[in-house]
Amino acid sequence: MKIVLAQQNYHIGNFESNTQKIITAIQQAKQDGADLIVFSEMSICGYPARDFVEFNDFINKCYQAINTIKQYADTIAVLVGSPARNPNKQGKSLFNAAFFLYQQQIQAEIHKTCLPTYDVFDEYRYFEPAFEWNVVPFKGKKLAITICEDIWNLGNNPLYRICPMDMLMPQQPDIMINLSASPFDYTHDEDRKAVIKSNVTKYQLPMLYCNAVGSQTEIVFDGASLAFDKYGNLCHALPVFTEALACITVNDDGTIDAPIIEPASRVPDAELNPATLEPSLNLPHIYAALVMGIKDYFAKMGFTKAIIGSSGGIDSAVTLALACDALGSENVRAILMPSPYSTDHSVNDAVALSKALQNPYDIIRINHIYESFLSTLQPVFGNLPFSLAEENMQSRTRGNLLMAIANKFGYILLNTSNKSELSTGYGTLYGDMAGGLGVLGDCYKLQVYQLAQYINRHQEIIPQNIITKPPSAELRPNQKDSDSLPDYSILDKILYQYIERRMGPADIKAQGFDAALVDRTLKMVNTNEYKRNQFCPIIRISPKAFGIGRRVPIVGKYLS
Repeated sequence: MKIVLAQQNYHIGNFESNTQKIITAIQQAKQDGADLIVFSEMSICGYPARDFVEFNDFINKCYQAINTIKQYADTIAVLVGSPARNPNKQGKSLFNAAFFLYQQQIQAEIHKTCLPTYDVFDEYRYFEPAFEWNVVPFKGKKLAITICEDIWNLGNNPLYRICPMDMLMPQQPDIMINLSASPFDYTHDEDRKAVIKSNVTKYQLPMLYCNAVGSQTEIVFDGASLAFDKYGNLCHALPVFTEALACITVNDDGTIDAPIIEPASRVPDAELNPATLEPSLNLPHIYAALVMGIKDYFAKMGFTKAIIGSSGGIDSAVTLALACDALGSENVRAILMPSPYSTDHSVNDAVALSKALQNPYDIIRINHIYESFLSTLQPVFGNLPFSLAEENMQSRTRGNLLMAIANKFGYILLNTSNKSELSTGYGTLYGDMAGGLGVLGDCYKLQVYQLAQYINRHQEIIPQNIITKPPSAELRPNQKDSDSLPDYSILDKILYQYIERRMGPADIKAQGFDAALVDRTLKMVNTNEYKRNQFCPIIRISPKAFGIGRRVPIVGKYLS
């Protein structure tokens, strides 16, 4: 059987565009002589549609799109993902479903069983789990069709009581097919292979896995759709972070007509969750995810131009380089805003960076504005000593200027705060925390340095002085980040254990970290939730990012 995997980038609620993409792929699959084409989870409406699915009109448009697409499912079968109405009065009103279209009819409707409600997922808010399981007969074969999380319920500690494949196996299926919208994070690539191999090993069936690609605000989907033969060998892998079609021939004996890319012996046997002090990073994938996050955010929102506050520091430098790659250098405007405490070398470094990237830039000194604030507030401040208030005035002045220019010329402000700063509250609300999209908000400080080195892998784009000089906000004389924060080489490890791995203070201290430093760090994280709650969306590249995937109380007392 010839099956095409269609790895596509959908736009949530853009039914016309999504439908046309699907039809174009169907037509290509017909030319390739395919029997079946498979699209990803929720391909009709885009994933995650969130509360849009609560609108009856939105669901009507999903069905209208399916009715349009099924006219093209004549000589070829089509598997698409969409919300489906639940005819039963009991339970939620919708299913997360896959529609099997053939001979211009809906031949079968498959419902998702395992509904993830953790991290960035909130599916049980909207959908009812499946309550029946049936293979789909097609051209003499029986297809076991599942949706994303349905294949992840293996192992010694399953999250759900029902495993769909266990329910389907008595019907003797021949091929497993999974429609997914599985988000990228830097731990996920090997985990995903391991899970698919576990299913293949358990059920002794080949599996074709079709994943979405593209960015939906915070969440990035990397594609990387896969085909495994019945022996657990990886035989086909679609590219990461790009749309693609692949025609795969599954033989009657469960093998696949393609050279083995990765033999079963090299595919990991279990999900990887190493108890390490810091993660292992695939920098090319992280870089590609961040570029896609910027590019899709702008394209899907209808924006074309970005503005960035360029300080001559590492965070703004990496953000600027990423934005220029995503949008084109001519569409990214850097604004340099030196204050009385900015060093000449920082301004020079920022200018050199923009010249290397060939993006437009302006220098706007804020000395007069800052002095005006000081003189205006003098009757209120009196003779109180210089403090955070005066420091933050500089940051908020910059935020105000950036937003004014953005409003005037239609730019979107890209925020440059990193995860170490956001974790500890080392940022100014309405100042350097302003922006429409947080580019580096899921990258710890040392990871930002690694990205800078990756950007410079072929030639020096980011000036070496930006990479080597001690980081500083430059809001007071001779200021360094280390005046307020622990050394990043230690801080980032503690933050990773607490945020990504959800380790408690005793467990972190047992790893050899100074007890007082651990307590201080965790207190900084928890007392600054109010700042992060007001922050812009962050492009997610880790298994636990700030934003919708991490929900903790603002007024909680735990560890604060």
